[in-house]
Amino acid sequence: MACQAAGEELRRPYCNGYSELAPADMRRALVQDRPEKHSREEAAGGGALPALEDAYLSILQGLGENPARQGLLQTPRRAAKAMQFLTKGYQETIEDILNDAIFDEDHNEMVIVKDIDMFSLCEHHLVPFFGKVVIHLPYRNIYYSYIFPPRIVEIFSRRLQVQERLTRQIALAITEALKPAGVAVIVEASMPSLITVRYSDATMMGPFKYLDR
Repeated sequence: MACQAAGEELRRPYCNGYSELAPADMRRALVQDRPEKHSREEAAGGGALPALEDAYLSILQGLGENPARQGLLQTPRRAAKAMQFLTKGYQETIEDILNDAIFDEDHNEMVIVKDIDMFSLCEHHLVPFFGKVVIHLPYRNIYYSYIFPPRIVEIFSRRLQVQERLTRQIALAITEALKPAGVAVIVEASMPSLITVRYSDATMMGPFKYLDR
């Protein structure tokens, strides 16, 4: 079921793309603390784990495996905890890292952050895709910790994603948090099923949008 409005989006933890929100609502949703965040953190602490374990148990049984054999006895719990880790971005917002990462500084030059490792799960088949992120960002009388761009990437990649939306969410979040003159985000990634192919996607904002690509 699609999310129809920002308020509805903020209440639904499984709506992660913000694709149907107006641009202003989308940017706000990326940064603000969502109401479901704390309840989801509590669920992640144990309430959601049994349901995930049961789901992985069903998967093993559906594969014709014997979940009672020694090698698989703890697999449902391990897999459930791994899935919680790989999707922990649902419990995180930009606010969680913003306050300690931004400083006033009289500096207005370009910064390029390269080779940011990215790992995510494709929402269509739950298979991993991984690669590198490059962020071009001009300073605008501020200085930010170099941990900030990688953490932005981590927050949005640790969700069920598609590469195009991930690229745009990173750019929108940086734009909303730092108010830069512009930002360029390039994500190059591949999937195990397309091991010989690397797919690049870019989101350009501000003056970057008009550059010859």
